[in-house]
This record gives sequence, structure tokens and C-alpha cells, in this order.
Amino acid sequence: MQDGAMSQSREEGLGVLGQPQCAALLARHSFGRIAFWSDDAPLILPVNYTFREPTIVIRSGVGTKLEQTPLAPVVFEIDEADPLGTWGWSVVAQGPAFDITDSTDERSKALRSLPLAPWAPGTRQSWLTITATRVSGRYFGDLPHEFAEFFERS
Repeated sequence: MQDGAMSQSREEGLGVLGQPQCAALLARHSFGRIAFWSDDAPLILPVNYTFREPTIVIRSGVGTKLEQTPLAPVVFEIDEADPLGTWGWSVVAQGPAFDITDSTDERSKALRSLPLAPWAPGTRQSWLTITATRVSGRYFGDLPHEFAEFFERS
């Protein structure tokens, strides 16, 4: 498969999203899930985010994410699906997480200046990033017309 291509095997029923489509979907959305190892079990938490390739930026309050994820490998996922199950897609990004709250380098400063307003109530003064070292995506069914147009522009 070429880097920017979308392909779908009719036998398997699943298609593969290319790197440009995965990056475009990450940039288009603002809600996902971060998965990481916490104590003795995996944990998945919903988060608001923004994306500047190859970095996923999350704001966090004090708690498990901030305590467990810095310098650890994490997985991040976004998806969308038809409520009747006729189509759907998902993008998964893997990579290390970093706490950039107090970082003074120019890149961290630039990432902290991105517009990112968490939906959850409470104070979210800490900044986490995930450097997406591996990104993959899949889809099934006939995606709505808006996705076909969107992928053509990607």
C-alpha cells in the first residue's frame, strides 16, 4: 500500500487508513482515549486533546494520568461509528508520554500555546504530550460522503 492510500479487503471487511488519513483524523477531532499501565492493570481514560503532528497534546489535572504516564509508553485512540454498525473507523497512536508543564524549550512553549479547552470541570493546569511514533488506522463499511471528500483532501 502506498503511504497515502486507503485500501479495503472485501474478504476481511476491514480497510487500512494511510498515514495522511490518520493524521488528518487526529487533527480533525478533539476527544479520544489514553491507555496506559497503572499500578497492576491497564487503564483507559477519556481526554480532550489537540494534535500537531506528530504530537498529541492533553491538559490534565492532578491524578493518575499525571502520576503514571510521563516517560511511559502509552496508547491513544479515536474513533467514530454509525450507531447501527454499518460503518466505522479508528485511529491508534502509540508512543511515549511527556509532562511538558514546566518545560522551557521552544517546542514545549509552542505546544502549550495551542488552543485546548478540556470539557471536564475542574482545574487542568498540567500539559501532557504523546509523541506518536506509531500510528495506524482501520475502517469498515461505506464511510459517509463527508469522509470520502475529507480523505481526498488529505
